[in-house]
Amino acid sequence: VPAGRAEVAVVSVVFAVGETLLDDSREFGAWADWIGVPRHTFSAVLGAVTAAGRDNAETFQYFRPGFDLAAERERREQAGAGENYSEADLYPDVRPALAALREMGLWVGIAGNQTARAGRIFREMRLPVDCIATSSEWGVAKPDPAFFRRVIDAAPGRPEEIVYVGDHRDNDLIPAKAAGLRAAHIRRGPWGNLWADDPRVAKLADWRITSLAELPALLAPELQQEPG
Repeated sequence: VPAGRAEVAVVSVVFAVGETLLDDSREFGAWADWIGVPRHTFSAVLGAVTAAGRDNAETFQYFRPGFDLAAERERREQAGAGENYSEADLYPDVRPALAALREMGLWVGIAGNQTARAGRIFREMRLPVDCIATSSEWGVAKPDPAFFRRVIDAAPGRPEEIVYVGDHRDNDLIPAKAAGLRAAHIRRGPWGNLWADDPRVAKLADWRITSLAELPALLAPELQQEPG
């Protein structure tokens, strides 16, 4: 925890989705198959785009210049090959961590850059959370400050009482902190590992974790103490 941070109670915890809750390997593989590119080739170019600090959607432009991601996503759905997340795509620590945080009395939400279809799938999973929202449903995506204003509107508590948990430096950590939220950076997936030791991550993150299982113990001292 950064030195000198004011002691403020935590009321709500909100999670990003890709590589925070979901292992995106299967979905990226499905995209590689859809555009007819070997999976390892797609992953290598995605890694290069990521390392350059660019939006991962730019990966498609190397294989199909002018690629329209929204239109192709619609084509996938019409062809019966749309997003199809399942319990197997969740990281193993997800359900236990979400449940433990709720048992502690925290409000728990999920809000990420996902489609409306993904939002429906997550709700069907019946995760132990109070709210699920996607960028498509909200009409605004990270890192737009308006996305984090929606997070603040949805979650109980003042901004400094809300923790946003994510793996992505530019889409999660930096804009969440700019919005006045506290933030936990998780080291997993391509982005989480790439930026784990980045000076900005070290400076901005209130907590740095490698598993969601660490969160309940880390946040327990931050809970509002009932007067005795």
